[in-house]
Amino acid sequence: MDKASSSIAIAADKHAVMTVIADLEAYPEWSTAIKHVVVEQTGADGRAASATFTLDAGVLKDTYTLAYAWSGDDRVDWHLVKGGSMKAQEGTYELVDAPGGTEVTYRLAVDLKVPMLGVFKRKAEKLIMDTALKGLKKRVESGSGTGAHVI
Repeated sequence: MDKASSSIAIAADKHAVMTVIADLEAYPEWSTAIKHVVVEQTGADGRAASATFTLDAGVLKDTYTLAYAWSGDDRVDWHLVKGGSMKAQEGTYELVDAPGGTEVTYRLAVDLKVPMLGVFKRKAEKLIMDTALKGLKKRVESGSGTGAHVI
């Protein structure tokens, strides 16, 4: 599975950015493709260990469950546990200190049960990533939901 990748600079520290990323149940407020999220299990760190999402990204609609592995405020990885249209999903948010804030790189690979032309699949992945990164930037920089220092 090839992972698509996209990055964005956010004018906030890594903790503020990861606080928004870790608040999965608030995703529908800033990620237009995510319609509903339920955290199924929480890990010892208080962050989601698994969550079920309802997605409507135009050509890709699904209800699916992801399992998460958190690495402090530096990185979060996830993979698909079960899905309707998806047979696999792997993703990562990686946060790196950068001048004036944080560089966020989003990597995503999706494999569908129903064959989809590669060009449409890549377009859907890019749309999901770009929408998520722009929404994340706006959410963090507005100070909504972070309770942390915005630069």
